[in-house]
Amino acid sequence: MHDQQRIILYQGCFLIVSFCVLWIGFPIGGTLDLILIDPWISPSGQFMLRDNWYLAELNHRYIKNFIILIYVSFLILWLGSFKFNTLKPNRWRYGYFFGMVILSTSMIGLLKSQSAHACPWNITIPTPQGFFWDFSATKGHCFPGGHAATGFAMMAGYFVFRDSNQKRAYFYLISAVILGFALGWAQMMRGAHFLSHNLWTAWIIWLINVVFYIFNYKKFSLDPNKTP
Repeated sequence: MHDQQRIILYQGCFLIVSFCVLWIGFPIGGTLDLILIDPWISPSGQFMLRDNWYLAELNHRYIKNFIILIYVSFLILWLGSFKFNTLKPNRWRYGYFFGMVILSTSMIGLLKSQSAHACPWNITIPTPQGFFWDFSATKGHCFPGGHAATGFAMMAGYFVFRDSNQKRAYFYLISAVILGFALGWAQMMRGAHFLSHNLWTAWIIWLINVVFYIFNYKKFSLDPNKTP
């Protein structure tokens, strides 16, 4: 079987199966979403940690900005490859990594801007007996998870290095999963997102990376720095 056909088959099967799992097991605002977000809601439907400094500032601003600096470093390396010969062999990798980060996060941002799904903190309606979920809320613009996308975007590193350095490739993949879920879970505790928002973010970013890798994998296999 041709390499490209093998990639399409394996990744296609994974994407289809994972899509079905998410569609059936993690509907937006479904039972699992409500169970997992319940510990962070007061009896009156307020998210007690919405303005918590560690979640609202440290996580939402400083950690996110630190991750963005990592991505910017790849842009700097790509620009430097036009001047420094030692960086030139990896020019394609540096540019591809940064480009995929920009593409994937921009796509999440675009989908989010057009989404009708409201944030959890906008759809809890207080009542004398407690609160109820109003899924007819129209404020929207809360799906998929934009903050989690900053972490999940690091998945690009897996595809960049999977042919030349598997240890580094899995480092980026594991880091993407940890950072994406950590950033997303913190937003969930604040009431900004359901878990399903973040899971779909991860799926969409993986899909984008798979599609572009299918058309560009030969450029990585021909890289002069490739090692067995």
